[in-house]
Amino acid sequence: MGEVSLRRRIALDIATSLRKSETADHPLRQLFWESTLRCNLKCRHCGSDCKMVASTPDMPKEDFFRVLDGVAAHTDPHKVFVIVSGGEPTMRADLEECGKGIYSRGFPWGMVTNGWALTPERYSRLLQSGLHSMTISLDGLKDNHDWLRGRETSFERASRAIKMVVDSKAIVFDVVTCVNRRNYSELHAIKEHLISLGLKDWRLFSIFPSGRAAQDPDLQLPSDMFRGLLDFIKETRKEGRIKASFGCEGFLGHYEGDVRDHFYSCQAGVTVGSVLIDGSISACTSIRADYHQGNIYKDDFWDVWQNRFQPYRDRYWMRKDECGECKYWKWCEGNGMHLRDSDGKLMLCDLKRITDK
Repeated sequence: MGEVSLRRRIALDIATSLRKSETADHPLRQLFWESTLRCNLKCRHCGSDCKMVASTPDMPKEDFFRVLDGVAAHTDPHKVFVIVSGGEPTMRADLEECGKGIYSRGFPWGMVTNGWALTPERYSRLLQSGLHSMTISLDGLKDNHDWLRGRETSFERASRAIKMVVDSKAIVFDVVTCVNRRNYSELHAIKEHLISLGLKDWRLFSIFPSGRAAQDPDLQLPSDMFRGLLDFIKETRKEGRIKASFGCEGFLGHYEGDVRDHFYSCQAGVTVGSVLIDGSISACTSIRADYHQGNIYKDDFWDVWQNRFQPYRDRYWMRKDECGECKYWKWCEGNGMHLRDSDGKLMLCDLKRITDK
């Protein structure tokens, strides 16, 4: 791995200092709502084990509204962005009513969707319900996207939804792609497809070994492909035809500053909170291990946000095993919370993938 330059080290030190100040203040800026575990696809990499008929029922919207009312009593709701996730949010017949309830309380809101059921009629109703942003997943061209998503024609439906939202020019919008061994070779073709649809913003992730993905080697990028992914993003950003960014996955050594608009920082529990399907109070919904800090059915969300989340805000407990003597610790602080298992062990280190030959 190339060494981090002096100039970049100085910039990373400044970013780290700002992050410490932000952690001390922990202003809530994003609030995820895992509104359903139902889904109309069967994704190979799903971390939530979502199904068409989920064993856990959808959370009543009134229960989440009570959380929002409590948050609004303590901070400006206009500064807290609510992201409705799942499962697949469009499985909720009352999604528009959920959106109206969120928006009427002063919270801007968006959603993460696979695009399968996003018809023009549904999209129009969601806009009328105050929808501010959307993320749609596209994980390859036809064969590879349908393979990962587990349902034929899902590529066509996702592409149609992307085109519709791009053409509407009504909301902030991006596409996310989970890069794996099967779609790695078609990254350039995926890029051209998205550009042809008029997309401006594209986020790319690798898939971490959790949930269903833990048992599927086709989903895990070997080190050479991971470096190739970062090089592809770097080159695409220089090209300037579409804004590509690597997800907020982990610290990337000498790639920091080249593949994202910001230096690495795990915002889980610092500016990002969540309410999960069973009422658990957590952070980023990518965290599948049990780092829950309370439950809305017995705790006050705002009190939990203000006074708990210590494992998220003081990461020194992660400084053990391979992280114990790592010279990049002060910038990485043990990597993202979603890469820790329930025993606190690191499942995946991006720095290792960058340095391994």
